[in-house]
Amino acid sequence: MIDLFGGHPETDALSDVDDVQFLDTTLRDGEQAPGVSLTPEEKARVARRLDAAAIDVIEAGSACTGPGERATIDRVTDLDLDATVTSFCRGLERDIDLALECDVDGVNLVVPASDRHVTTKVGTSHDENVHNTAELVAYAKDHGLWVEVIGEDGSRADVDYLEELMAASLEAGADRVCYADTVGHATPDRTLECVSRLADLGPTSTHTHDDLGLAVTNALVSVAAGADLVHGTINGIGERAGNVALEEVAIALDHGYGVEPMDLTEVYGLAQLVAKLTGIPLAPNKAVVGQNAFTHESGIHTDGTLKDDAMYEPYPPEKVGRERRLALGKHAGRAGVEAALSEHDVEVDDGQLAEIVDRVKAIGDRGKRVTDADLLTIAEDVKGADRDRTVELLDLTAVSGVNPPTASVRLDVAGETRKEAATGSGPVDAAMNAAENALSHEVDASLESYHVDAITGGTDAVVTVEVEMARGDDHVTVTASDSDITSASVTAMVDAMDRLVTDEGEQVIADD
Repeated sequence: MIDLFGGHPETDALSDVDDVQFLDTTLRDGEQAPGVSLTPEEKARVARRLDAAAIDVIEAGSACTGPGERATIDRVTDLDLDATVTSFCRGLERDIDLALECDVDGVNLVVPASDRHVTTKVGTSHDENVHNTAELVAYAKDHGLWVEVIGEDGSRADVDYLEELMAASLEAGADRVCYADTVGHATPDRTLECVSRLADLGPTSTHTHDDLGLAVTNALVSVAAGADLVHGTINGIGERAGNVALEEVAIALDHGYGVEPMDLTEVYGLAQLVAKLTGIPLAPNKAVVGQNAFTHESGIHTDGTLKDDAMYEPYPPEKVGRERRLALGKHAGRAGVEAALSEHDVEVDDGQLAEIVDRVKAIGDRGKRVTDADLLTIAEDVKGADRDRTVELLDLTAVSGVNPPTASVRLDVAGETRKEAATGSGPVDAAMNAAENALSHEVDASLESYHVDAITGGTDAVVTVEVEMARGDDHVTVTASDSDITSASVTAMVDAMDRLVTDEGEQVIADD
């Protein structure tokens, strides 16, 4: 057993690493997360962003799944990306043939490695498994494919047998072999032992899952042990607890060891795109890409951050395409409130600032989050000033007696009247789609959350709708009340969009 606290000579190898590549499997392993199904065009969008982020290998799917999956892989291979595009293949010659039909650059050939997979799942012998694997590698290489052999359930395999299987693969012509912690079973010492043995044979990859919360640790230990290619997904999506999050491995390698395996400035855009297309939201406290990663509320932390950007941050948000945010609540201080106001070009005197701080704290004491919209409303009230609007709702029409429900909106956008119509699953959805269509190409905002509360009883009940919208790292939450839920929903959405249109956004609209 390795003494993790006493150290191990091989873990020092991380300081000597100068090049690590990434294989992204968001489009294959990530899509195996429950409820996720990407269309060919959606896979193409993600693949383009992965390529722009300098990801080395993109696993586009499993050609053996069916015609629909092959169509999605075809869509990716048609993009002429710089990345190597691969298909996941089982240990069957037919799977390799189907991958070849998709014109991929290579295959990720998964073969059983542990006893339970060799004898129970596949029903073969250990010797026959080695022989079949070598033949499949030779077949794929004869057809001009880049080949990586993945020993499925390698973390639970007998290490001597895993080494024998992978050695035979390399001898047959495989470009590299992969240690796979298929069920997230491994501890770091087990990972170190396995990967060290494989890396002595030839080019080695690592594929880790997060069932024990050790995916990043095991990926880094793998690199220290000699692996030079890390499998993972954007946002760590995947089956069960997910794969290792590539953005987390990337920032750990860059910040801790000076190794940059991808273009980090593309990370946040990728994270948002994947979250939107898969329907799996980003946890607020998620490392690197979570909403709170660069958000400071505490008065002490905010004051320190304003004095020195690095006071309470390990690396600047710009490194990963983010912006720093100052959140306000019961811990807010004068410096934080003043800085938040200055971000919106709002100037106040000392007396006005003191009153605004008191109101912010009062809201925070009630357990409420003070949004940018709340802060600006408070400031307008304290100053007795009216805000100049860029976006305003002029009228709304919604029809629910048709299939599908339809709606149209008319907006005033910087003095220009715009009208858009849309359909939806209901009148509210249709109306909000219409409002978003009227502005999305300029504001580029996304609806983060939608909540409705009835605040009076009876058939004429007034409802309050709360929407949270985001534009990059800017988030606003706005409420609106009306006896008509559709009207309240669109009013709140338009007000949120208006808040998100900064001076820069107003210029974009003016120049459009």
